[in-house]
Amino acid sequence: MKILVTVKSVVDYNVTIRVKPDGSGVDLTGVKMSMNPFDEISVEQGVRLRESGAASELIVVSIGSAKSEDALRTALAMGADRAILVETTESVEPLGVAKLVAKVAETEKPDLIIVGKQAIDDDSNQTGQMLSALLNWPQATFASHLSIEAGKASVTREIDGGSQTIEVDLPAVVTTDLRLNEPRYASLPGIMKAKKKPLAKLPASDFSVDLTPRLTVLRTDEPLARKGGVKVGSVAELISKLKTEANVL
Repeated sequence: MKILVTVKSVVDYNVTIRVKPDGSGVDLTGVKMSMNPFDEISVEQGVRLRESGAASELIVVSIGSAKSEDALRTALAMGADRAILVETTESVEPLGVAKLVAKVAETEKPDLIIVGKQAIDDDSNQTGQMLSALLNWPQATFASHLSIEAGKASVTREIDGGSQTIEVDLPAVVTTDLRLNEPRYASLPGIMKAKKKPLAKLPASDFSVDLTPRLTVLRTDEPLARKGGVKVGSVAELISKLKTEANVL
């Protein structure tokens, strides 16, 4: 069985985001980039499935500029077998990403595609679902447990009332949630080997996919600074402040 995992390069979660002075977006100048945390979970799950014998090959794919190579190298160091970079300098929206990954899937013919449920930069939570629709494959979203047996994927997902386990036929698209696993650290030997592994680079223009943006960012603003808390002398005073100042009652 072949597994395809999507990987996105995003601003490292430890970095404090800076908004451009004109409000047109986030300033990425000199900012540390890393693999999207949900994609790390996806790669880890793919590696575990291959190590268990459920899969024979793990391929990672990323859409973006040369900066995405570092995320792909990290995935290779974690244990991925091959990496594909669909090169573009343009900002690609979730639908465009889904279209490009679908084209890669048509060539690679994976039995399972694992996608992080969302990226921490735009929080769209759309790519996996759109990819499933484009491929006409079943989907299982927000997986907190994933196992493969007899040509089916068993996925446990958290719901309001607890947890729900569903079973989908392969090939399928699965999106990962935080509690699926704990991603491993890339070992030094793995990092050294990853530097020597080939990285396939494919221009996005070769796929004949419409990547026309459908969304327009009107303005990007930093979140408002949090105000200091206040102490109240009684429940009555608390209720009064919630009514008159916070306007939540």
